[in-house]
Amino acid sequence: MINRRLFTAAMVASLPLAGALGAPALAADELRDITFVQPSPSAINSFPVFVAIGEGFFEEEGLNVTVEAINGSGAVLQALSAGQAHFGRPGPGPLIAARARGVDAVHIYNVAARSNFGIAVQEGSDIQDVEGLRGKVIGTGTADGAEVGFARNVMTGAGMTAGEDYEFLTVGDGGPATAAFLNGEIDAYSASTADTAILNQRGMAVRDITPAEFGRFFGNGIATMGDTIRNDRELVEAWSRAFARGHAFALDDANREAVLAHLAAGNPQEGEDKEFQSALFDAVRSKTIPTDDAEHLGWYPGAVWAEWQDALVAGGELSDPLEDLDAAWTNEFAEIGAAAVN
Repeated sequence: MINRRLFTAAMVASLPLAGALGAPALAADELRDITFVQPSPSAINSFPVFVAIGEGFFEEEGLNVTVEAINGSGAVLQALSAGQAHFGRPGPGPLIAARARGVDAVHIYNVAARSNFGIAVQEGSDIQDVEGLRGKVIGTGTADGAEVGFARNVMTGAGMTAGEDYEFLTVGDGGPATAAFLNGEIDAYSASTADTAILNQRGMAVRDITPAEFGRFFGNGIATMGDTIRNDRELVEAWSRAFARGHAFALDDANREAVLAHLAAGNPQEGEDKEFQSALFDAVRSKTIPTDDAEHLGWYPGAVWAEWQDALVAGGELSDPLEDLDAAWTNEFAEIGAAAVN
């Protein structure tokens, strides 16, 4: 399994250069090679992609998908903007921040419709809520991933500012995060659902202290570049149909055995412990089930995008709101995907 902490610029350079991102589709009897970048090596975290690959949904759309694991949302957005990948799975906070720097990345599918991040402390810690983190150190898996924006959002809501009232420390995930707890380097850890499950599985029992109201903040979703939408719309539509079908297939318990087999093929190390793989898949999948007000799979609530932006401004990650926040996301391709499912 690729360790996301080992990502370097050389890895990004090794991705297939996609000078043909805007090229016409290949002939119907050929497959078009495209690249998907994910912010961690976990197949489970990107399960709709691996299911759509395994079930042949992408192939039916004329696509041959290569998956690359890189280091966090910032790296995903870098690969997309450099034309080295067609689709990726960054968090909303990093995407908004990137757009403020002129990166025309657009979210097209809400994968983690329910917050898949939380701030965790050791089970025996005296810290009972986020107020207890005043003057403390919060560990993160990456320096600029979605978990950082989420934690900053939560802490801003509690009236605290990074660098003044608490500190962030990039420690990595899995074993390194466990070591950071044991060595007393961190007092809490901003983690995804998968990260928390891995810590508990490794014997580092943790509990979530995130206020319940932050559950509405959706997490990482599928993104592509605005140029790709404008110049290669057929590709985006084809991807959206296949991805949504993979998502819907995985939500059906009747397909569970096939889904877990596809995920093990995508990441053999995750599939070694079948019991853990199954439990982790349940935890991650539960966060992708649309909220009650969602119109279909992959649907984005515009009001929460505004809340994400407000939190970034309040936390100092954005100096000013974007001129056009609505340009950062769209529901049109998720609707196309939902129609393919139905």
